[in-house]
Amino acid sequence: MVWMKWLPWRFGVRYLARAHGFIDPIALLARLHHFAQPSEVTEPIELLRAGVVMHSRGLINSRVIQHNLDWLWPYWVEKQYNPRSKSFIPRAFSITHINLTHRNWTAIGVPDFDELPIVDPRGLLTPFWDSWSIDSWLITDNKRQILPSRSNSATQSLELSPDVAVITTIVQDDLILELKSSVVPDQGCPHSQIEISAQADTSGWIAVALRPYNPEGISFVHKITLSPDRKAWTVDGNPCVSFSDSVERHHLSTYRGGDVRIHLHDTREKNDEFCNIGLLTAAALFRIEAGQSRKVTVRIRLDQDERIKNSPPVSWQESLANHCTIKIPCQHFQRLYEIALRTIVLHSPKEVYPGPFTYKRFWFRDAAFIIYSLLVSGLIDRAERAIDQFADRQTTRGYFLSQEGEWDSNGEALWTMRRFCEITGLPPKPNWLQTIRHGGEWIINKRLPDTLDYLHAGLLPAGFSAEHLGPNDFYYWDDFWGIAGLEAAATLMKMAGDSSAAERFTKEARRFRDAVERSLNKVATRLEQEIVPASPYRRLDSGAIGSLVCGYPLQLGPTDDARLLNTVDFLLTNCLVDGGFFQDMIHSGINAYLTLHLAQVLLRAEDPRFFPLIRTVAELASPTGQWPEAIHPRTKGGCMGDGQHAWAAAEWILMIRNCFVREEGNTLILAAGIPIEWLTAGANLSFGPAPTSFGAISITLAVPVNNTEADQVVIRWQGKWHNDQPEISVRLPGFRSQAVATDHQTLTLIKD
Repeated sequence: MVWMKWLPWRFGVRYLARAHGFIDPIALLARLHHFAQPSEVTEPIELLRAGVVMHSRGLINSRVIQHNLDWLWPYWVEKQYNPRSKSFIPRAFSITHINLTHRNWTAIGVPDFDELPIVDPRGLLTPFWDSWSIDSWLITDNKRQILPSRSNSATQSLELSPDVAVITTIVQDDLILELKSSVVPDQGCPHSQIEISAQADTSGWIAVALRPYNPEGISFVHKITLSPDRKAWTVDGNPCVSFSDSVERHHLSTYRGGDVRIHLHDTREKNDEFCNIGLLTAAALFRIEAGQSRKVTVRIRLDQDERIKNSPPVSWQESLANHCTIKIPCQHFQRLYEIALRTIVLHSPKEVYPGPFTYKRFWFRDAAFIIYSLLVSGLIDRAERAIDQFADRQTTRGYFLSQEGEWDSNGEALWTMRRFCEITGLPPKPNWLQTIRHGGEWIINKRLPDTLDYLHAGLLPAGFSAEHLGPNDFYYWDDFWGIAGLEAAATLMKMAGDSSAAERFTKEARRFRDAVERSLNKVATRLEQEIVPASPYRRLDSGAIGSLVCGYPLQLGPTDDARLLNTVDFLLTNCLVDGGFFQDMIHSGINAYLTLHLAQVLLRAEDPRFFPLIRTVAELASPTGQWPEAIHPRTKGGCMGDGQHAWAAAEWILMIRNCFVREEGNTLILAAGIPIEWLTAGANLSFGPAPTSFGAISITLAVPVNNTEADQVVIRWQGKWHNDQPEISVRLPGFRSQAVATDHQTLTLIKD
């Protein structure tokens, strides 16, 4: 608003702050901005909003949790507040209390349905986004109990068929509690379901507890009512929780009354209660007899929309039809691949999300990798549907906007559209063309003048970019995506028959490349080595990980580019913790998908150091096959971002795919990432049909049963090419590389 520019509001803010003994916020903000390069957007409002929401909850957490440690809290609280746990974090001067040591959860759901319930490492189910949760306990008459969040050990796994389900099992002496959480259709509407199975050597109770919190912290509940037939809860006016059996005992407790757990043996029941503070707890009890098992099922309706009944959820079998399959001797790697496929399907109901909870919103940055993984997995229709949403996020000036101040988004959107067209062999859709033109023109217009007498001449302006790179700066990450975006626009316009636009974008992409080259030459003088820091003005630090994008996935230079490989060497030498890339800035944890970026660049350079990085990422996966955005080096739990990161899952798919097949210019490279340990006598590996820029290919590798030395491998492939079979080069590590004649589909490889 214009009046804000001349109204002396800054004076008023300063006066009020000083009058009450506070630091001057205007001066403080000015000092903070001095640490970043001047930028038109100091920080995306979306991130500020998300941060305010998170820390507001953290403030509530600090007011509630530490003063009520006799309550039963979620697993992360029980660990993080326990001084004897390695997860413990002192709270002294922390204004807000946030989950920083166990940000782990697993989404359950059905394809194309937007609601994604999450399950924590001890089976706590949060059915709705940012809602209350359902916990399950086993309590015996002789006062033994299984309280999952306080159990020292539990086993958890992910069931993939027929539906995605999280199985949590806890055994303590002769007590067994098993929780199976899934999403199932019921009368045409998806329901989140928990099947609770319990067994005890003495009589007791299964307790189904409604908890006013989730893996982020407090989530208020004011009113709970048990239905007259004792088979359902109405929560804050919504009749959403139902029980398979009638509740045999029922208890409610307000915040002032303490946790409902201390009232489980009360003789008087409560079936209806209101808590004005919003910390109402409930427990529905079901009797279990000594030596017997009992099963209770709880269902939570996920959508009240009547339209859902008329469009039943798509099945997993339909969603994964014709996808790229894998068969390898390493069952752990294979299972992670199969889980990752389901992760990206769940997180692409229409637009794509990088996570089910903290990051359940759209970014072009994450979308580029997730959609790319959909494409190479053969899930073409799902990728196309997501790309079709891009135009709705483009401004009239051509900016692909997911967050203000991030200048990488146009390159990511255009590059993704190019990959779609190359992989499908189809020209861009007619309704994409204007979007592509405007997107390319925005990059051209956004670049700074080439004539500036600065290291950033001709680059994109300072921006927030990927938030893990640091404060606003002239990030090469943005520039590499910008170049790729212009080259993509040129390719797409050529496919569409618009040679004039294609020539313009090609010319501008070349000018952009020249500007980056000039900048990097000056940086080499400043740093006294050929290397690519995060920005022209940064020293070498972990932010340089963003500059690897020029090698993977963009392939803007040769596989042996000295600057790129020197940057990799720096990161490997200085930024690994426990074998994985540790991002000091913001994430402050081991990052799975950035570790795989290192591995991808090394794979492309045929450097054997790539595979230990892949193995490290596999070892960092949770018991349900997920990776949080950043991983605590001691607890191995999530310490930043979403507890299930779809970008990380996408990177696993892309990594495995590139180990079997990848494009390099006009050549298709096969088997360059297959470790020799998988090639034992009788081994059979297969991958496909794998979409590529040249068409889909299916690959098999076999070691003869009688070849005990495993010194010969037979590789076969079958392609469904867009045109003629491309140049193929087989580069199985440890075996002689071979270029392939265009009419061959089989080779016998001999060990070096």
